[in-house]
This record gives sequence, structure tokens and C-alpha cells, in this order.
Amino acid sequence: GVHLLQVLAPQWRERRRAQWGALTYKGVYSVVSLIGLVLLVQGYSLARAEPVVLWQPPRGLLHLAWLLLWLAMVLLVAAYVPRNGIRRRLGHPMTLGVKVWALAHLLVNGNLADVLLFGSFLLWAVLVFRSARRRPPSTAPQSPSSRLATLATVLAGTAVWALFLWGGLHAQWIGVDPMGAAG
Repeated sequence: GVHLLQVLAPQWRERRRAQWGALTYKGVYSVVSLIGLVLLVQGYSLARAEPVVLWQPPRGLLHLAWLLLWLAMVLLVAAYVPRNGIRRRLGHPMTLGVKVWALAHLLVNGNLADVLLFGSFLLWAVLVFRSARRRPPSTAPQSPSSRLATLATVLAGTAVWALFLWGGLHAQWIGVDPMGAAG
């Protein structure tokens, strides 16, 4: 919810930043975000303990989800690698990455908790992306994009994707083995 302040209450957000100072605002924002993340993880874990099945996704969607998740990881990495062409062309690769990530998870998870969690992330990303596109573009000069930076972005995103999919990170951190779902 706190991440929707820029969309739902931008004036309130700016008044708090001015009143408290940027550092204090960022500190409060970070603490509230962390509390929200902890509550989200706990609530999702509890909901998964007694699943309410809405539908059983077709197994064939799993491979599409893996492909979409590769794209999502590349987009997420593109938000942080300086001078990459993906970021320059798309403008908001992290928000697009969250959209793709949420959609991929919605395709392969049919429980109520999954629909609420990933549907909420998808809705958030749609609202934030729409809001970002409405803001005037930055007038700051931009460095030209670099093919090497773009290649590094794709390789790093692919590495993160592979670690989650085949390296066991998803199973270790989330408790679900996406490769086991295929077998």
C-alpha cells in the first residue's frame, strides 16, 4: 500500500517529504514497507496452509510462465544497470518486470491466495506504470545507451532467472520448486 502513495496521494507524499526531510521520509517509508513485506509473507504462508482452489491451471502454461519469468528478470535487472538500451527504450523496466512476473505467476497458480497476491502486484504495477507515463519526462541529459551494458543486462537477468528456476533459490526462499511442478 505504501508504494501506491505516488499514485493515490502524490501531494500528501510531497508534503511529508518537505515536512520531515528526505532522509526521515525515506526511513519511515522503508520501515513501513518492511513491515508490509513481513505481513505479506506471513499472511501468504498462512493462506497457503489451507488453500482454496479456484481452478487447476493447465500444465502447458508452466513453460510459458518460465519464459515470461525470464523476461521479468531481465526487465528487473534493466532497472539497475546503467546505460542499457532496455531501460532507455522502456523507461520503467522494473514496473514492467513486476507486471510480467505477476502475470506469469497468475497463469500457473489457481489458489485464492495466489490470485489475491499476484493479482494485487499486477494491479499495483499497472497503476504505477500508468502514473509514471503521465508524469513529464525528465529534462536531465541522458548518456547514450551501450550495447555492452544491454548485453550485460540480459546476461545478468538470465543468470538470476536460472538461479531461481534451476539453482534452487525459488525452492529455498519461497518453499516451492518450480522445476518440481513440471515433473
